[in-house]
Amino acid sequence: MTEPLRPEERLAYTAAIDRPRIALPDGKSVAVWPVVNVENWRIENPMPRQVLVAPTGAALQPDMANWAWHEYGMRVGFWRFAEAFARHGIRPTMAINGSVAIDYPRIAGAARDAGWEFMGHGWHQVPTHRIEDQKAMIARSVETLSAFTGEPVAGWLGPGLTQTLETADHLAAAGIGYIADWVVDDLPCRLRTASGTVLTMPYSVELNDVPLIMIQHHAAREYLDRTLAQADRLIAESRKPGPMGGPKVMAFALHPFILGVPHRIGVLETLLAELASRPELVFMQGREIMDWYLASGDPA
Repeated sequence: MTEPLRPEERLAYTAAIDRPRIALPDGKSVAVWPVVNVENWRIENPMPRQVLVAPTGAALQPDMANWAWHEYGMRVGFWRFAEAFARHGIRPTMAINGSVAIDYPRIAGAARDAGWEFMGHGWHQVPTHRIEDQKAMIARSVETLSAFTGEPVAGWLGPGLTQTLETADHLAAAGIGYIADWVVDDLPCRLRTASGTVLTMPYSVELNDVPLIMIQHHAAREYLDRTLAQADRLIAESRKPGPMGGPKVMAFALHPFILGVPHRIGVLETLLAELASRPELVFMQGREIMDWYLASGDPA
């Protein structure tokens, strides 16, 4: 059996200063990629995250408290998100477990009807390393979401950004065009697979409410400050005549059970208003960024 490629064998190293300048539509400086993560946490599984540690630190199942924390996001937080994005005419990408289309059709239907892009995110919210048959799980997720939306699934984000050395090959074979787990650059990069080349997509592990708020325990305001600081820096860099200049991609990631709660939703509302007011930015979905980059001629 052929050994899967190591990351450095799939992804050729390219220094940022060696990448050619490519142009965004309408002369914009930064493509902003909002990603809303919508997940299905099954009560029979260990909870993917915990807001409330079990008494004495012993892991308990069923973990009703943390399941309910997530369920609030599906019942309430998601709808705050939907309202906030609609107010500014922004259509985000939704990283969605395939089973959400079955178990939460009200959410999936609202996102589809609002023109959100569906990006595959596993079947249930379970780490990829725990899936016995990745190929079947990916196929089931992609087929279910494609049937629900009526269009192919272009992108994939592993649950918790998890994948094994074989995952990229399985995703490419299933028709996935971009993978968001390789957060290595401010622009997409080409990734070698057994079924041809796919793109990495500049997702974010820092402009992300899970590590920022739930792991690092920052106040919600830090999400706003950090995201605006990144946007302003990338705008400034894009104007430089030197090798670090030219347009970039900036993603930010959010979850309905974290930023969708009453005491944090104002941070997202302020963030969207601030970003929408910057004429140098253009909001794009992952599929749009993929198509733009492939048409640019950048070989990296």
